[in-house]
Amino acid sequence: MDKRIASADAAIANLRDGMTVLMGGFGLCGIPENLIAAVRRKGTKDLTVVSNNAGVDDFGIGLLLQNRQVKKMISTYVGENKLFEQLVLSGELQVELNPQGTLAERLRAGGAGIPAFYTPTGYGTMVAEGKETREFDGHHYVLERALRGDFAFVKAWKGDRWGNLVFRKTARNFNPMMATAADAVIAEVEQLVEPGQLPPDQVHTPGIFVDAIFQGTEYVKRIERRTMRKS
Repeated sequence: MDKRIASADAAIANLRDGMTVLMGGFGLCGIPENLIAAVRRKGTKDLTVVSNNAGVDDFGIGLLLQNRQVKKMISTYVGENKLFEQLVLSGELQVELNPQGTLAERLRAGGAGIPAFYTPTGYGTMVAEGKETREFDGHHYVLERALRGDFAFVKAWKGDRWGNLVFRKTARNFNPMMATAADAVIAEVEQLVEPGQLPPDQVHTPGIFVDAIFQGTEYVKRIERRTMRKS
């Protein structure tokens, strides 16, 4: 039951070239900073990364893009990363853009064992090109496939050595659903506590979904776009 592991580097020992990795976070909020840094050090290449955002030029997933370690991004909002744009336009990076709710549901379906679902989002647009469509009760829907990964990297506020996780406020975002939709789930936490210290009714992700957990260090928690009120 003790799922503690020494470090982010030890946690990704089995990460290999060409794998699919789900990375929690929304913008730069709740991203697995330590695990991203470990992947950069390891140098694993040709990764397919599933994440709401692509980080910024010099932080988050942007660090992996700098190293040309990502082959394909499956995302929703990538507008804050100029390097991402350059790589896509030059053909160095593949991209699959999803409506945000569709990405969330594809991950939830992957964790629930549902292979595909119909959604009205994107019908009649480029999103529906090449996909099966169907009419229900006079409304048109697009068939979307579920998403799963070889690994999921999630970032939580607190966790215990059994793998139970609590996320803090908006850092909860995509992390809980990704923790259900991968073959191996690695959690980095700000605070690692003993079993029993997390009230059961406050646990967001039960430890049954988590394979390894470690306490992260030196969190930067950068703001993606700082807006200041004029004095």
